[in-house]
Formats: sequence, structure tokens, C-alpha cells
Amino acid sequence: MADEVLVNDRFLRALRREPVDTTPIWVMRQAGRYLPEYRETRGRAGSFMGLATNPERACEVTLQPLERFDLDAAILFSDILTIPDAMGLGLSFANGEGPRFARPVRSAADIERLAVPDMDGELRYVMDAVRLIRQELHGRVPLIGFSGSPWTLACYMVEGEGSRDFARVKALAWNEPALAHRLLDTVARSVAVYLIAQANAGAQALMIFDTWGGLLGPAPFREFSLRYMSQVVDALKADAASRDLPVILFSKGAMGQLEALADTGCTGLGIDWSIDIGEARRRVGDRVALQGNLDPAVLRASPEIVEREARAVLDSFGNHPGHVFNLGHGITPEVDPENVKVLVDTVHAHGRKIRQD
Repeated sequence: MADEVLVNDRFLRALRREPVDTTPIWVMRQAGRYLPEYRETRGRAGSFMGLATNPERACEVTLQPLERFDLDAAILFSDILTIPDAMGLGLSFANGEGPRFARPVRSAADIERLAVPDMDGELRYVMDAVRLIRQELHGRVPLIGFSGSPWTLACYMVEGEGSRDFARVKALAWNEPALAHRLLDTVARSVAVYLIAQANAGAQALMIFDTWGGLLGPAPFREFSLRYMSQVVDALKADAASRDLPVILFSKGAMGQLEALADTGCTGLGIDWSIDIGEARRRVGDRVALQGNLDPAVLRASPEIVEREARAVLDSFGNHPGHVFNLGHGITPEVDPENVKVLVDTVHAHGRKIRQD
């Protein structure tokens, strides 16, 4: 695979801020419940975890959106909570509900028991899926591997389930910062090893989802989220398998921290829809590429509005290098797949027009 020639490499070139013929696009959660073929495969798998832990089925759903849409990247089908599950916390997904851990982390003894998981043991299914997806892509587009950020994983590990405010982990950070840092360091080392293993298995770009970084104020964000994402980026840049791969950070709700995020050494920043992408580009300059940032709810509007809003994002960024079009968060299950096709085709057509003007 090392000598494989990519048929379409505009996603990687855009992340390197090199010229491209048009703006590349992929969509967060592009393999998901809005696709009837995904729902059928998940039904056969019996559960979300049955789907995510089966490399053949994970490969199948990863490739499904590429059969429908002219996307410029594939992203590994998995879940951000694979690491804490491999740490023995007992992950499950109830029907109609979010994730839940049978054994959340609530004490110093719980934190002391945590260790970096074995990538060839508990997490081998993820690496097998990466290898299989790379094989089945045949160089069509690059494959993105990913992980949750240390802070986001800690949120679920301490709370034990999803939450609107994750008050337990925030209380831990305030009341026992040394203990919180011990937890976050273990998780950060695990994330780094996990992403390096994905790189070894064939991932061609890596993304860190800091879904809950925006819950923190500026100073706590730097101490408990940014610090550990920087630790992961440093580890990736120090390893032979991952040092040349682009790394994208996406910290939802933390757009006030763009400059600090750009200073981590990452290649690209995912941005949510709360900021104009042109303003974001002016703030970070030529330090990083930007990925984003259409509001996912736009995809529930008419095709004409989808076209209009996509063009607005592209026009705001302008004819500059370093833009990967994406949503400002994941696609939602109610979206009509035809609107996704409208989005992808509009981005490619208008991206070409911008470069010709």
C-alpha cells in the first residue's frame, strides 16, 4: 500500500495547502443512518457495536457513501469510545439512547487501574478494518483514521454516559486537578498509540474529535483539552508511521481558541458553523488548512438553499489554498441523501468556478 498511487488526492493536497482543481469535500458521519443501505447493514449486524467491531461490516458501511456521492475522502467507520471500552469500562448502546459505560471512572483507584490498551488485542478489530478498507478502496480516495480527544473521552469515562454539561468531569478538573491530569495523560498516551496504530494499518490522514472542548472556558480549555491534544500531535509527529500524515483537530464550540489550536502543529482545523470561515481563515493565516463549515441543518432545507449556502461558504473562504469543505458537525439521520448529492456536486462545481474567476 505504501507505493499505491491515489486516483484522487485533492483532499490531501488541500490539507497541505497546495493547489487543487476544486475544493475537496467529505462529510462527518457520511456513513450513517441517513443512508438506507447503512440501516440495512446495521440491521444485519444486530447492534451498533456488532457493526463497529466487525471489520468486514465496518468496511462495507465505510464504502457505502462513496458509491452514492463523489466524495474526496473516506473515513473509518468506528466510534470515538473504542479506547475507553478497550480499557474495560464496558461500553454499550441502548436502542434510542446514547453510549453508556457499565464501569465509569469515579475515583483515584479507578484512574490508577487504567492502562494504555493493547492495539493488537482489544483494538485489533479497528486496525483490521483500516487494513481492509485501504485494500478495498484501491487508491480511489484517501482514508481518514480518527480518535476522540483526551478531554472528550474523559467526559464520557467519568460521566458514564452522555450529558448536556458533563458536570462530573468538570468538577473533577476543578476539585482534583492533579487527578484529572493523571487521567488525561493516560488517555492522551492511549490516543497517540491508537492513531499511530491506525497509521501503521494504512490510514492516510488522522483526525481528533474534541466534541466537548467547547464546554470549557478559555483557561480550562487550554489546561484540560488543548494541552492534551498538543501532546497527541507531538507524539504523532515523533513517530515514523504518522509523522508525515496530516492531522486535523476539530474542537466543537471552541472557535475562540482557533489561534491556540493552530499553534499545536496540526495540519488542519475543523471549524463549526458558529464562525464565518473567511474570518477563521484571516485569524489563522497560512498556518493551517481549514475544514468546514456548513450548518448540518441546512441539509434538511430545499436543494436550492443547500446550493446557496454551500456557495456562500466557498465564497467566504475565497480563492485561497487550504480549504476542505465539510459540515460544522456530523450529518443527522433525517437528511435526504439527495441533498447530500446536491451539496457534493455544488461544492465541486463552484469550487472550480472560483478558481477560474
